[in-house]
Amino acid sequence: MQLITPASESFLRQYLNNASPTGFESSGQQLWLDYIRPYVDEWQVDPYGTAYGIINPGKDFKVVIEGHADEISWFVNYITDDGFIHVIRNGGSDHIIAPSMRVWVHLRKGGKVPGVFGWPAIHTRTDKDANLAPSLENITIDIGAKDREEVLNMGIHVGCVVTFQDEFTILNDRYYTGRALDNRMGGFCIAEVARLLKENKIELPYSLYVVNSVQEEVGLRGAEMVAYRIHPDVAIVTDVTHDTHTPMINMKKHGDVRSGQGPSVTYAPAVHNKLLDLIIGTAESKEIPFQREASSRTTGTDTDAFAYSRGGVPSALISLPLRYMHTTVEMAHKDDVNNLIRLIYESLQQIEYQHNLNYIK
Repeated sequence: MQLITPASESFLRQYLNNASPTGFESSGQQLWLDYIRPYVDEWQVDPYGTAYGIINPGKDFKVVIEGHADEISWFVNYITDDGFIHVIRNGGSDHIIAPSMRVWVHLRKGGKVPGVFGWPAIHTRTDKDANLAPSLENITIDIGAKDREEVLNMGIHVGCVVTFQDEFTILNDRYYTGRALDNRMGGFCIAEVARLLKENKIELPYSLYVVNSVQEEVGLRGAEMVAYRIHPDVAIVTDVTHDTHTPMINMKKHGDVRSGQGPSVTYAPAVHNKLLDLIIGTAESKEIPFQREASSRTTGTDTDAFAYSRGGVPSALISLPLRYMHTTVEMAHKDDVNNLIRLIYESLQQIEYQHNLNYIK
C-alpha cells in the first residue's frame, strides 16, 4: 500500500504554502476540497467554512475523522502617524519570534502587501534597554510607508489579517518543515486516508465524514459547530503534539514524546477508553509504532468539542509529534506522518456498524 505519493506531497506543499488564518480559511478549504473530491461521494461546507467529504452517505451510523484547517496569525490593530503597524493576536501567535520576520498583510478585496516585523538594532539597545524583549506592546510591522495615510491608501486598515511569509521545505529528506503544520498536516492526513480508502476499494459499513474544521486556534469553534451539524456516533481527531526531546522542554511536565517514534495517543477524560483501546489494539496488531501521553483535564484539541457535543460522542485523539509549535519552522517527521495515516486508515476498518462503545451494557 503506497502512502504518501509524489502527487500527494505536491498537494501538501501547495496546501501549507497557502495562508489560511483563523476566520479566513476559505482559500485553504477550497484547495483541500478540490483534492479530496475524487475520493468522497459527497461534500459540504457550513456557514463558517468547515468543509467535509462524506464516504458511503446515508447510513444511520456516522464516524468522523477530523483535523483543523486554520493557522495562527495577527490582526492590524493600530497604525501610527509614522506608518508603523501595531497588531494583536489571532489565535496563539508568539510575539517572541516576531522580530525580523517577513509578513503578508492581507487586504479585504484580495491581494496582499509585504512587510517585516522590525526590531531595534543591538547597538541601540543599551543601558535600560539592554534586555529589551519582544512583547505585544512593542512589536510593529514596517511596510516601508512614509506615514499613516500611505498605509491606508494601500488598502490596509484595522482588522486586516497578517501572516508570516515562510513556506514549506524538507530538512534532511526526513522532516516536513514550515509554518502551519499545526494543523494542516492533520487535514492532509485525513485526506490521504480518504484517498487510500478509495484506491483500495474499502467498503465501510457506516457513513464516514472526513472533516476539516475552522477556528480551532480560538477555542475549538469550528468543531463545536460541525459536531452539532453532523451529530456523529464516533469521532477520531488528529492534531499535533509536542516533541519533548528538543532543548529546553521539561519532559516530567510535558511528557515523553519523540519525533520519528510514531503518532501519539492521548489518555484524558474526554478520550473514550474503549475507542482508544480499539486504536491501540489496531496499532499493535498492524505493527504500527505509537507513543502515549496524558492530559490531566482537557486535551486542548477538537477532541473536547466532539466528545462533549449533544449527548456525548465517543472520541479519541491521535497526535503528530511536532517540533517548535506555533513558529515558522514547525517540523514533523515523515515516518510519523505515514504512520498516523496508517493508524487512522486501519482503525476505521475495525469500527463496526452500530458499534457499541458504552462503558456499561
